[in-house]
Amino acid sequence: MASSEATSSAMEIEKVAAAAPAAVLRPQFEALKPHDMSDGKVQFRKVGVPPHRYAPLKRCWMEIYTPIYEQMKIDIRMNLKARKVELKTRADTPDVSNLQKCADFVHAFMLGFDVADALALLRLDDLYVDSFEIKDVKTLRGEHLSRAIGRLSGKGGKTKFAIENSTRTRIVIADTKIHILGSFLNIKVARDSLCSLILGSPAGKVYSKLRAVTARLAEKY
Repeated sequence: MASSEATSSAMEIEKVAAAAPAAVLRPQFEALKPHDMSDGKVQFRKVGVPPHRYAPLKRCWMEIYTPIYEQMKIDIRMNLKARKVELKTRADTPDVSNLQKCADFVHAFMLGFDVADALALLRLDDLYVDSFEIKDVKTLRGEHLSRAIGRLSGKGGKTKFAIENSTRTRIVIADTKIHILGSFLNIKVARDSLCSLILGSPAGKVYSKLRAVTARLAEKY
């Protein structure tokens, strides 16, 4: 009796197993390339070249061209008539974001950053360039403006280098325009220090405040 019940239950289990549908395999799709995403259309970026950056661009052209063409797989050329550097995607461009990264890299060079510093924009994802003018912080004219620019640089660039090294950023002071390259948090710390100098704070006070902030950041991370 027991054996007949066991065989009948075994048969029921087999029927249920046979009735159960086979596991559906998840489809595997290859990653789309940029030219696939844009239906085969080529994507472009153009970066204007200011007159005072022609000579540095000509001098550093191969340093800019090599990483963009060989590593990022983006075509680049200088359009002399339009006075712009033109970038476009290729069929073998591995990532759609490479085009914008290369455009940011060239733009950073045009703002006055060294090639070695601007190259970090291609390597890292969380780097940005922030720009502002002295008049955005305080309206200064004549000698007052000259003194403010002098406070930002310091003797022989001492103040600027101190802010750069403590905040891990790079700063370009081009007349009344200031450009900062770095991560979001570091840019904020550097900008606060520069704004204090513009408003008239002595360098010593800014240094001590900067030391306190960087020590706090070091503890946090």
